[in-house]
Amino acid sequence: MNPAIADLRKDYQLQALLESDANPDPFVQFGTWFDAAVAAQLPEPNAMTIATATPDGIPSARIVLLKAFDDRGFVLFTNYDSHKGKELEANPNAALVFLWTELERQVRIQGRVEKISAEESDGYYYSRPPGSRLGAWASNQSEVVANRSILEARLAELNAQYPDSDIARPPHWGGFRVIPTMIEFWQGRSSRLHDRLRYRKSDHGWTIDRLSP
Repeated sequence: MNPAIADLRKDYQLQALLESDANPDPFVQFGTWFDAAVAAQLPEPNAMTIATATPDGIPSARIVLLKAFDDRGFVLFTNYDSHKGKELEANPNAALVFLWTELERQVRIQGRVEKISAEESDGYYYSRPPGSRLGAWASNQSEVVANRSILEARLAELNAQYPDSDIARPPHWGGFRVIPTMIEFWQGRSSRLHDRLRYRKSDHGWTIDRLSP
């Protein structure tokens, strides 16, 4: 064991998360914490890990950006033919993790996944910067490419063909919504006695449990 790594530790003392302070609606609670992360000017407060798996349970994970959330769930956008897109099609279950280190907070989300409507995907696609819209066409996400110049040549060709970036959303690009069945809020506390409140969805609403750290 590397002693330099083993000795890395921090005693968390910023805040607490008590049942009396937690909103009974996990989406409202998430919004409160997300707004705090934005107000604290954290870098990429909407960055999240998404873990997917093949139908036979081989997992993979990567960092993506949250682009919307409401009481229906949490939305991200991707190429549907990418590695994660294919896994989400074949096994429509996922886990998300937000880590806001400076606030000593983490949120874990588990749930089923569905594609959002074409109208919703169009709305976000046309709100993107011109380069990002063309980039969705230029890159065959997750496929092997010989070198970067091929990507740059594709983008240059598209720029010449669509100088105003007036190009429709690619049919293979759009949004997924993670519809949670579980959301856990983690607040770091001293002596590793962290606060963990888990919301679980049932037919009667959300149940909140405290988990041992």
